[in-house]
Amino acid sequence: MPVRFAYQNVGAPDLRRRGLQPETAPVGVLLVDIEADLVIQDGDRVVFAEKLFPVAELARALVSWLYRLDGERDDFAFDSMSYTDPGAVRIVRSAEGWQVGSVFEPDAWTAPVTWDVLVAEVKNFVGAVRRDLAAIGVRPDLITGL
Repeated sequence: MPVRFAYQNVGAPDLRRRGLQPETAPVGVLLVDIEADLVIQDGDRVVFAEKLFPVAELARALVSWLYRLDGERDDFAFDSMSYTDPGAVRIVRSAEGWQVGSVFEPDAWTAPVTWDVLVAEVKNFVGAVRRDLAAIGVRPDLITGL
């Protein structure tokens, strides 16, 4: 698959510093504090990489975007509570298909993929994040399943 959302080192170390537990922390705090080292790839080529990226917040935003009706679905620009400007992750429709990139790497984009390929990769990413939430003690329903 040409486009891939990958991450590693998921955790929420800031929760404990704030005196909170994963099971009882407010949703907004969890979304920002659950972080991992994110990499967006096009095959073997890295398009965007960021350490301590809010992967739970991204997964939740992607699910919300996917659930919009086709006529209401614009391009995706991740509007995170952790970044001043939207677009740390962007998904845009081109004549050839959907491409993924970031405002932080404006000239780097994945090759265009079909909607079905993009949705499959988003589902893989969201599913992995949900499993990792459970592993660190957070209810996986923090992010709606696909």
